[in-house]
Amino acid sequence: MGNSLFISFEGPEGAGKTTILKLIAEKCKEQGIEVLTTREPGGSIIAEKIRSIILDPEHTEMDSRTEALLYAAARSQHFAEKIAPALASGKFVLCDRFIDSSLAYQGVGRNLGIDAVHDINVFAIGDQMPDFTILFDLEPEVGLARINANSGREINRLDVESLAFHQSVREAYLQLAKKYPNRIRVVDASKNVDEVVHEVWGILQTYM
Repeated sequence: MGNSLFISFEGPEGAGKTTILKLIAEKCKEQGIEVLTTREPGGSIIAEKIRSIILDPEHTEMDSRTEALLYAAARSQHFAEKIAPALASGKFVLCDRFIDSSLAYQGVGRNLGIDAVHDINVFAIGDQMPDFTILFDLEPEVGLARINANSGREINRLDVESLAFHQSVREAYLQLAKKYPNRIRVVDASKNVDEVVHEVWGILQTYM
């Protein structure tokens, strides 16, 4: 497989993971590392179309199970079409969200149960998990305030959920970090960007 590495970037809304991912990708390229940067839901034409359905603010009537199944469907297509081939060719894959998002948002946030959502995703992608996951931890109030201050960011259906929903998602992420300590590394996302990039780069180097 070559020197491939699959890294997912996770966290609540407004934690800055998308920004950090881009900066880490640039550092990888400076080191001569071939990198695929991608995101979920999305990452391929079909998966991006599913994304537009899931995150449309007008789709407030969407059932929680429908939401979980759509995320799994998008992930299945995305992994088969983009992630698996990139790993097979020896690239680093930096993915903005992956399975932990479903476990936190739908498993806990939507009260579907982590095990139930995990089973749906096992059907979708088998036992394919990231080599490691960076969890950008941030209080929901701070993250939502960042979103409101950023006029250039899309506002999606999950952004407008209640504060209690976002608090439950954060707690779910921290529970997952305790459950999978060898895979999930928690980073304090309240620090400034340079500090967070430095910390994430240091973690990545231990796997290189």
